[in-house]
Amino acid sequence: MVRIRVLVVDDHRIFAESLAAALAAEPDVDVSAAGSGPAALRSLERAVAEGRRFDVLLVDADLGGKVPGARPAVPVQEGNEDGLVDGISLVAGVRSAQPNVRIVVLAEKDDPRRAALALQAGACGWVAKDCSLSRLLTVIRGVLRDETHLPPALLTGVLRELTAARKHRTESERLVESLTPREREVLRCMVAGLGRKAVAERLFLSPHTVRTHMQNVLGKLGVHSTLAAVALARRAGVGPADLAGDVVERGGQLA
Repeated sequence: MVRIRVLVVDDHRIFAESLAAALAAEPDVDVSAAGSGPAALRSLERAVAEGRRFDVLLVDADLGGKVPGARPAVPVQEGNEDGLVDGISLVAGVRSAQPNVRIVVLAEKDDPRRAALALQAGACGWVAKDCSLSRLLTVIRGVLRDETHLPPALLTGVLRELTAARKHRTESERLVESLTPREREVLRCMVAGLGRKAVAERLFLSPHTVRTHMQNVLGKLGVHSTLAAVALARRAGVGPADLAGDVVERGGQLA
């Protein structure tokens, strides 16, 4: 019998343990539980090292906790002052590190916008926490066949959100393409959180020249603040400058 290895990730211990126990009663399911993003990543890494990778992650949409080294691949709900991020950010981090793992997001309520973000991050399904065990097992087995599972009531809203997101991304990409190579370097430094003086030191420019470049970036992007410029850059898929190395472009796109 081929067994399915499942990892439940939820910071509500009673829920996580109850769900894990219910799934473990299935003859073809091996299940473990983790109470935070970092704990989930440790479990995944340990499983790889031991040659027994997880097949499916069940992730709480409202999971709290820092995810070391995982930068959200899509816009997500902003964290609090301690840098806490939600479960959708964990989805992006896991999909980047272990793309073969199928991820299903467990949610308290249906939310088309967050369901769309989950799919963009790499999730294969969005399931209500109060669904039946048989329904959840159907989803688990379905995503292993490369199926995508959404509640029917969410389908129209999710498609609308994905269409809108693509439109915004396309417009953002067009604006970023209007920048000169030097302005794109400056923008990537801004995405990395560098101030004017730090950008000047990194690019061997004067602070006055950097200020001019930053003003040009804001003007071409049609925004009025660094924060807005960074948000637009993220939508366009622009990552931060590699602070450990040189600013580079890969394959004709900003790396």
